[in-house]
Amino acid sequence: MKKSFVVFVLGGLLMVLLSSIPEMPPMGNVNNPSFNQVSEYYISQAIADTNTPNVIASIITDYRAFDTLGETTVLFTSITAVISVLSGKKMTSIMKREDSNE
Repeated sequence: MKKSFVVFVLGGLLMVLLSSIPEMPPMGNVNNPSFNQVSEYYISQAIADTNTPNVIASIITDYRAFDTLGETTVLFTSITAVISVLSGKKMTSIMKREDSNE
């Protein structure tokens, strides 16, 4: 029952994703969302706005600072979770050995 529900949900998600492909704009089209005024503004005004000679660094640290902060938070959280899971497994095996010795 549980497997059939998962297959049904994943099949529905697949259908939604496949149905959105024809709605996508063609690759390289000037009217695509990737070719908008924001990127032009970043390139033309980054040095004047941030007073830094490096455009890429100014975009990452000034314009996209909250996004970068969010990415580092997710990375730190995932590293912390992996370390806690791995150390928890080690601690349970140590505790089992101590219990068996008593």
